[in-house]
Amino acid sequence: MEYTDINSKTIDRWIEKGWEWGIPISHEQFTAAQGGEWHMLLTPVKPVPKGWYPALPGAKVLGLAAGGGQQMPIFAALGASCTVLDYSQHQIESERMVAEREGYEIQAIRADMTKPLPFEEESFDLIFHPVSNCYIEDVMHVWRECHRILKPGGLLMAGLDNGINFLFDENKEEEIRFSLPFNPLRDQSLMEMLNTNDDGVQFSHTLEEQIRGQIKAGFQLLDLYEDTNGSGFLHEHGVPTFWATLARKERA
Repeated sequence: MEYTDINSKTIDRWIEKGWEWGIPISHEQFTAAQGGEWHMLLTPVKPVPKGWYPALPGAKVLGLAAGGGQQMPIFAALGASCTVLDYSQHQIESERMVAEREGYEIQAIRADMTKPLPFEEESFDLIFHPVSNCYIEDVMHVWRECHRILKPGGLLMAGLDNGINFLFDENKEEEIRFSLPFNPLRDQSLMEMLNTNDDGVQFSHTLEEQIRGQIKAGFQLLDLYEDTNGSGFLHEHGVPTFWATLARKERA
């Protein structure tokens, strides 16, 4: 079994246990978005600045590893034409459920983002990519594929784990336990620990992979911000553990 298949099944189990990132928005939240009251998250706490979004009515938006019925319904409420790609079956089912409940169309595709994305070149105006690169080893592949499928002038919004979380045991954040890079495909002891904790297969990534990688793929970095875990020792001490980036594919 490939590690991405392990992650797909792991996330399905998390959702069955009430994982916060797998709980779809309510009908009330959908109608509020239609009325102009909305926000979306790329990282745990800070909403994406409203100034980052392009004009959404009619825009073609891809939610990349963004299933779960949290962001795509809001984009749909704001008039966008939405596609979502996720490898978790439960996340895809949630997207279809909300779309049927609220009466909009969505293309919901279950696929592995470590493989070539199943879209033609220059298909989208915006890619919305919440924190998920921590579940794949090769981030550069994703940036290249995003660049390929965005239209010239199209935007990439990405939530990124900056690697600090991987230094610590999740239950004891005040003591450094691990070294970076954190890669269980190269360290069997890490794989065994993740399996015992039902944490899936996760990877740390560097600034060079995450942000410089976007630039190397051909993006222009427009803006960014930092965020915390939202709870726990590191959060209480103001330690930023996530980045969010806004990047644009240059026009021809």
